[in-house]
Amino acid sequence: MSIAIRVENLSKCFRIGGQTEQYKTMRDQIATAFSTPFRRVRDTLRGNAYATSDMSVEFWALKEIAFDLQQGEVLGLVGRNGAGKSTLLKILSRITEPTTGRIRIEGRVGSLLEVGTGFHQELTGRENIYLNGAILGMKRAEIVSKLDEIIAFAEVEQFIDTPVKHYSSGMALRLGFAVAAHMEPEILIVDEVLAVGDAQFQKKCLGKMSDVAGQGRTVLFVSHNMAAVQSLCSRVIWLKAGSVEGDGPSDQIISQYINEGVSIGTERVWEDRATAPGNDKIRMKRVTIAPTGDAAQPITVSTPLRVEFEYWNLEEDVRLSLWVRLYDEQRTMVFSTFSVYDLQWQDRPFPVGLYYSAFSIPGDLLNEGMYEIEVIFMKDQHHWSFIQSDALVFQVRESPERFQGLTWYGRWPGTVRPKFQWTTQALHEPASSDAAPEKLSQ
Repeated sequence: MSIAIRVENLSKCFRIGGQTEQYKTMRDQIATAFSTPFRRVRDTLRGNAYATSDMSVEFWALKEIAFDLQQGEVLGLVGRNGAGKSTLLKILSRITEPTTGRIRIEGRVGSLLEVGTGFHQELTGRENIYLNGAILGMKRAEIVSKLDEIIAFAEVEQFIDTPVKHYSSGMALRLGFAVAAHMEPEILIVDEVLAVGDAQFQKKCLGKMSDVAGQGRTVLFVSHNMAAVQSLCSRVIWLKAGSVEGDGPSDQIISQYINEGVSIGTERVWEDRATAPGNDKIRMKRVTIAPTGDAAQPITVSTPLRVEFEYWNLEEDVRLSLWVRLYDEQRTMVFSTFSVYDLQWQDRPFPVGLYYSAFSIPGDLLNEGMYEIEVIFMKDQHHWSFIQSDALVFQVRESPERFQGLTWYGRWPGTVRPKFQWTTQALHEPASSDAAPEKLSQ
C-alpha cells in the first residue's frame, strides 16, 4: 500500500510577545539603519546592555513530528487545545510553511479547517460553491456535475441564491462541508467543524466521511468528540505540547488520552468543609464506590456496586435531591439516576446538616473500561445548586470467570454489557441418522 502523507521531523516556530512595530517611511528606515550602530556603541560605552526592541520569544507549536499515513487509512488526531493539531493541519493543507522538516503528499487534498473557509459574504450560496470549489482545486465541469448533489447534501435549497452573509453558522458549515466532501479528493482533511452542527448533520457528515474512507481514500480527522473519532478512525495520533505523545489503535490511544492526569480510585474524601468542593449551599464530604458486601473485592463487569455520597447541606429547609450521571471513556452518558426515588425524603425539607445518600448498580451491567461519576445537587428538583463533574473516576475490569468456555477475548462492543438470561429449545425433534426413509420424508 502506497503512502499518502509522509511527515518527516516537522517543526513549526512562532514568535510571540513582541511589540508591534509601526510602519515607517523609507526615510525613517534609512535613518534607523545609519543610527543603530552608533547608538549601540554609545550604550556600550555608558555600560548599558543593548536592548533589542524585539522582546518576542519563540514558541514551538510543533516539535519533530514524524509519521506516515497510508493510502485509504483513516487517521484521527486528538489532543487538548493548544497541542498543535490545527497548526499541523494548516501545514498539511499548505496554508502555512513549516520551520523545519518536510512533508510529502501524494494526491489531491480537500481541506475543511474552518466553517465557511473561502466563502465571500456578499456572494450567494450558489456562487460560493463555484468559488470555494475552485479554491479547493475542482474544475468547473466537475462543480457543475455535482452542483445539485452538493446543494441537496447541505440542505440549503431554499436559500441557495441568498447571499451567504444571511446564513446561520450551521448553514455555512453544511455548505462548506458539502463542497469539500464532494470534490472527491484523494485526501480529506477535516478539523473540528462538526462541533457546531446539529446531531442529524453530524451523523450525516460521519456517514459521508465513512463513504470516502470506504472508497479507498485517505481521511485525517480532528475532533474532541472521542466517540466520533473512535467510530471513524482505526488509528489515532495523540499530540501533546506539540509532540507526538501516542500513536496506535484508536481504542488504546483514546483511553490513554482521556485518562491522562485523571485520579483513578474508589473513594474521595474531603474532611475540611471550608475547602471541600461546593458553595454556600452544598459542600461535599465523601464519594465512594465499592463492591456490595465486600469492599476488598476488585471491581469487575460482574460485580454489584454501591455508590455512596456524604455531603453538608448548608441551607435551611430546602428540598434537596441528587442527580447522578455516569459517563464512559468517550464521555457518553451511560445512565442517570435521581435520589427522588427515595420516597422517605420525597418533598421533605432538609434541615442544615450532614447527609448520606446511596444507590446500587447491579452486576453484569457495566462494560469494561473507565467511568466518571458526575453529581448534581438539585433544589426543588429544578434548580441546580452545585455540580461536580469529576466526583469520582473508577475502572471496571474484565471478570476472569466471564469467558469460561468461550473463545472471545476482546472488549465487548456496546456502552453496557448486561448478562441476560437466555433460553433455547428445539421446536421440532431432529430426525436421527438411521431413521427410515419414509419417516424422513414426512
